[in-house]
Amino acid sequence: MIRSIVTKAAVSILGLAALCFSVAAEKLVILHTNDTHSAIEPNKDGTGGMLQLKAVVDSVRKADRHVVLVNAGDIVQGSLYFKYFRGEVEYPIANMLGYDINVLGNHEFDNGMNDLAEKYKTLKGARLSANYDFDGTAMEGVMQPYVIKKIGGKKIGFFGINIDPKSLISDKCIDVNFKDVIPVANETAAYLKNKKKCDVVVAVTHIGYVTSNEKPGDVDLAKASKDIDIIIGGHSHTLIDPAHPEKYPSLVDNSEGKPVRIVQTGKYGRNLGKLEIDLDRLNDFDGSKVKYELIPVSSRFPEESYDKKIIEFLKPYKHVVDSVNSHAIATSAYDMRNNSPGMANLTADFGYWYANHIADSLRNAGVEIPRIDLAIMNIGGIRQDMTAGDITEGQILSTYPFSNHFIIMKIKGRDIFDAMNVAARKGGEAISGNVRAVVDEDERLLRLVVDGEELDPEKIYYVGTIDYVAEGNDDMVTLANHEKIWEDDLEVSVPILRWFIRQQELGLPISPSQDRRFVRSVSK
Repeated sequence: MIRSIVTKAAVSILGLAALCFSVAAEKLVILHTNDTHSAIEPNKDGTGGMLQLKAVVDSVRKADRHVVLVNAGDIVQGSLYFKYFRGEVEYPIANMLGYDINVLGNHEFDNGMNDLAEKYKTLKGARLSANYDFDGTAMEGVMQPYVIKKIGGKKIGFFGINIDPKSLISDKCIDVNFKDVIPVANETAAYLKNKKKCDVVVAVTHIGYVTSNEKPGDVDLAKASKDIDIIIGGHSHTLIDPAHPEKYPSLVDNSEGKPVRIVQTGKYGRNLGKLEIDLDRLNDFDGSKVKYELIPVSSRFPEESYDKKIIEFLKPYKHVVDSVNSHAIATSAYDMRNNSPGMANLTADFGYWYANHIADSLRNAGVEIPRIDLAIMNIGGIRQDMTAGDITEGQILSTYPFSNHFIIMKIKGRDIFDAMNVAARKGGEAISGNVRAVVDEDERLLRLVVDGEELDPEKIYYVGTIDYVAEGNDDMVTLANHEKIWEDDLEVSVPILRWFIRQQELGLPISPSQDRRFVRSVSK
């Protein structure tokens, strides 16, 4: 009797356990990063870093059965690891992290197509781009438009979308047949949803959150779409925080009024995005049914849990970087952020001084050249903060990491004005202290004042800048209408580094002007 009761009870418990197991939800977790920009080590605030990121990713993989890790572009450029080793560090670590999906960022092209092809084809995860046609180039065959993952009996389609490279990526670095973002994305999504019968369609993009200089962003793509459920984005460094949807909404209605989930994690690997999809509830699925959170990448995991393979791999590279980062060469009077007026002003004022210094040398050599009228630099070329106190050689090289060169050019006033009008709409660029750009309440350029005189559209001006800007990049396309007078053999960081060292020798702290040079008009 007792044995019978026990047996029946055991059967009941087993039956209940089987029932619980049978109804347990099948879940897909998509983890994603964007714009980590060679942040191999933690940022100054202790966030980010590849070892800490790997620890977070591993913790999720241990907790969940189905995990897909997505890289939304720009894993390179921004620290000494890329400046010195040209991708030898970032791509192997991407494989150690185990990215399943990769899309190209614009900075992946910084060392040119041949170098990119060599490095990018080593990535083990799918390499996606539906709108970059590389036929006949070194990148031919490296990318594919989409990939379908079969997970928990469901089909999840991922496809890649890249930004228009015009006036963003230097022509000498890229050779691609670009196809417009929205039509290609819609065509690919429809193919995955309707022909391939994907249950969920995910666009992995590197186009930015919103429109920039008439180039569509993720919000535009979502609004114009019908078959995209999720957009995992990059490029604009936007921190889409589900706790504060009023700033950057994560849900945007598509052309049929259904919500699309848009996500992006900011920059430098400070956060890991986490999407959760209940694979058993995909009927009438849309982005609102996707759970989304940001996981801070911090030092909360003990160091003994860090990936030993990454630690060993990094040792020789880290030794070189640490030696350069420890060499103090100047002193800053106060904190300056890379997007602050101080950093922009310092860069433009140096460009103005350096161009005039070169012009003096050219005149002494018998070249007829007047004084330089102004300098224009790009804020996007300033990649690091500068804190009060010691400034190291490594900081300067990381702050100005690009292989650009100073140039002197002559150009008509109207072309300068048109370029600065574009810059004004984007919040301004770095211009020398003798210039003021006067804008209206809608950030449209009203006038450009140089040395107290309004810019003459017909006059020829002599301008100090860098080759990237002079090519018309950063959307300042009219600056390409110039005549080049001189180009430096040295990369930008070299004369800037020498100037910092000289300031220290003279006992002078680094203390640039903090004034705003794109200013609102006071006229009524």
